[in-house]
Amino acid sequence: MNIIYPIRINKYLAQKNYTTRTGADDLIKKGLVFINNKKAVLGDKINKDDIVTVSKKVTEKKYLYFAYNKKTGISTNPDNNAKDILQVATFPTKVFPIGRLDKDSHGLIIMTDDGRVTDRLLSPKYIHEKEYTVKVEPAFSDKFISLMGNGVHFDGFISKKCKVERKNKNTFHIILTEGKKRQIRRMCEALHHEVLDLKRVRVMNINLDKIPLGGYREIKGEELNEFLKLLKLI
Repeated sequence: MNIIYPIRINKYLAQKNYTTRTGADDLIKKGLVFINNKKAVLGDKINKDDIVTVSKKVTEKKYLYFAYNKKTGISTNPDNNAKDILQVATFPTKVFPIGRLDKDSHGLIIMTDDGRVTDRLLSPKYIHEKEYTVKVEPAFSDKFISLMGNGVHFDGFISKKCKVERKNKNTFHIILTEGKKRQIRRMCEALHHEVLDLKRVRVMNINLDKIPLGGYREIKGEELNEFLKLLKLI
């Protein structure tokens, strides 16, 4: 990532993948960040030739990442009719979901304590694939597949071109690189089809595989390295 100077010190440390902006602010408050050998203060801006160092007292944080198989009836944004993921699943550390998956849908959600991932995975500045299996009614035609893949007009918006493949007369696979709220359902509704089942099976290189409903597995090793490389975090 190209850094545009001058830049706030917390944003600089975040863009250098050292920590999140909030984490950088905490380090600055503790007097552990230096600009040209002087303690940084909140709001400091740095220029290209400035030298930024972080105290050796700070140990590199080990982040954790999990692939979670969300059931229907559970939401990443709970309301009175849905339970929150963290009400029904117990993880070995405090984590949060990356992205949305509405209560009527199920499948893969990335859970992590790494705040750096949120922007890298969800911002429209970055292009990352998310794959779904979708069952609709009534049965659809080849024209439906073509229309879904070439961009659908809904609510004043046109979806980006995407990959769509028929599985059978009622079910298709779709790979999106954008994430409007309830996008697939709205695309189908615009083409006069109702979604009966929507399952997310992949986010980037992370696959749902055989994780049981309501279960999770840790993302680690080469799979994690590839994930972080795709996010440009390593």
